[in-house]
Amino acid sequence: MQKWLMKNRNRLTAITGILIVLAFAAKWLFKSETAESGLLLAASLIGGFPIAASAWQALKVKVISIDLLVTLAILGAFVIQEFEESAIVAFLFLFGAYLEQRTLAKTRSAIKELVEMVPETALRQTADGDFEEVDLDDLDEGDILLVKTGGKIPVDGEVVSGSGTANEASITGESMPLGKKPGDPVYAGTILENGTIRIKAEKVGDETTFGKIIELVEEAQDSKSQAERLIDRFSKYYTPVVLLLAIIVGLISQDLELAVTILVLGCPGALVIGVPVSNVAGIGNGAKQGILFKGSEVITKFSKVDTIMFDKTGTLTYGDPRVSQVKKYGQGQLAEQLLVSVEKESAHPLAKAITGYYEDLEAKEVEASQVLQGGGIVAQVAGQQVLVGNRYLLDEYHVPVTKEMEKDMEELASAGNSLVLVAVNGQLELALGLKDEIRAGVKEDLAALKKLGVKNLFLLSGDNQKTVDLVAEELGLTEAYGQLLPEDKAEFVKKRQAAGEIVAFVGDGINDSPSLARADIGIAMGSGTDVAIETSNVVLMNGSFDRIPRALALAKATRRNMIENITIALAVVAVLLVSVLASSWMNMAIGMFVHEGSILVVILNAMRLLAYRSKLQKSRKLIENNFSQATGPYTKGIESI
Repeated sequence: MQKWLMKNRNRLTAITGILIVLAFAAKWLFKSETAESGLLLAASLIGGFPIAASAWQALKVKVISIDLLVTLAILGAFVIQEFEESAIVAFLFLFGAYLEQRTLAKTRSAIKELVEMVPETALRQTADGDFEEVDLDDLDEGDILLVKTGGKIPVDGEVVSGSGTANEASITGESMPLGKKPGDPVYAGTILENGTIRIKAEKVGDETTFGKIIELVEEAQDSKSQAERLIDRFSKYYTPVVLLLAIIVGLISQDLELAVTILVLGCPGALVIGVPVSNVAGIGNGAKQGILFKGSEVITKFSKVDTIMFDKTGTLTYGDPRVSQVKKYGQGQLAEQLLVSVEKESAHPLAKAITGYYEDLEAKEVEASQVLQGGGIVAQVAGQQVLVGNRYLLDEYHVPVTKEMEKDMEELASAGNSLVLVAVNGQLELALGLKDEIRAGVKEDLAALKKLGVKNLFLLSGDNQKTVDLVAEELGLTEAYGQLLPEDKAEFVKKRQAAGEIVAFVGDGINDSPSLARADIGIAMGSGTDVAIETSNVVLMNGSFDRIPRALALAKATRRNMIENITIALAVVAVLLVSVLASSWMNMAIGMFVHEGSILVVILNAMRLLAYRSKLQKSRKLIENNFSQATGPYTKGIESI
């Protein structure tokens, strides 16, 4: 019976509304009070039954719910034969629940839009080289798939042939299409805007980056913040208090209608729904922009952050350095070949820069390698021990450094280079200087963070102190610390937390995982690696630095919206209760109308977050539009060629 009522609740709401309209028609058009009373009685019963059933289900688990208050109000109206009010109260409560359900579904539109971006089928290559259409569930890692112009990419993988441009907005929040050629990665849920490519599947189904995004957003929207848990506890005790107040007022005044009206007006519906709908809308907005908040509690805490710490490489800089200088000692040419052999085994940005610089050198086979966290790599290549890393690594292996070498390192560091030192069999052979450009717009974004209330901006890096100081000076950071191991960074985070600061740490989610985990809010930059998603509280699917002030502005707007909803809900309940006790114009039907109206007000207020854009976003969008208009004819001319 309960299932039937839940399934047909909307139909019962419509029938109740129709009966009320017919009752008023019978009264005003046909002057039949008997028909009016009969129709209102039927409306009260049809509308009240699903409400009473919900109240009974709640009582079975020892919960005094809002449905119980409304059920008692309807029964009370029956007793005093106010069928008009009992019918209207039942209809307004059911209709309010219907509108609440519809508007809540709209706030979850981010999830719906994301899910719809995943195709149901894919074109998979068969043994004879043809392609057949198969269900997404039938795909396996290693399958070769064909994606044509306008098609949705079904898996995470790598382009093996063909070329085109892909819109990765569903992953990164960035609408500008990216060129794709053999060797480039592609992601499930993105769209191939033009071209034809064949891709090799690397991750399928829920294991794709897109699948994890959907899972994260769903979990985040279903989680409860501290404020929500507090309101849940408040409602648990508040509802019985309203029931008790109605009984006391009824006994003292001997006015059953007044007591029943208090039951209706005291319902804390807007208070219960106001906070979660704000959080759901805020999380949905973030998901559309490639900003993943891992829960409503994260939003609340992030909005209060006053200290942000940054890694350097790949965070404040592009993470795409170039070799600027090479100092050679002894057997430099052999050392360079051994260096290339080691670095071809690594995916680190510095390793890519080095292998690109020495692209003509042939690599030898690496027999064994070990990563020393915060130091570098220790490897065996062609029977020789090779150390590739920083000064800490050399000290750990007691590699001697002459005054000349010290001077060279000083000069490279003073010029703003990151140092990569190479030792072979216990002797320093190479000192490479690599430079990494600061991201465009970072200075403006840091200024935006300060305007949003962030007091301290720290740079924590494993790079040499002079390079770190140059970056900090250029960007106007509060302080900068270099030559730090991952555990040193985590310890620094702990120290600032002990001083009472609320700390966010921004890193790549791999080397900085201890700091991301230790900080009050860990923010992972990049394209959503497994480590980033698991370790951090906020994942920025796009590497753009401007997502950080956007995320903070959205978190603050969400928290502000939540406070507004709480204020609206409490104010409405207070005004209604005072009005019913101190005035003669307030009655049950008017009170119920205002009560349901307040629920819609807080939902509509929260829905503003779905379209929220920070001032920073608006100014950037204006610049992009102006640039697009200015370059449009030129771009079209290029495309026509």
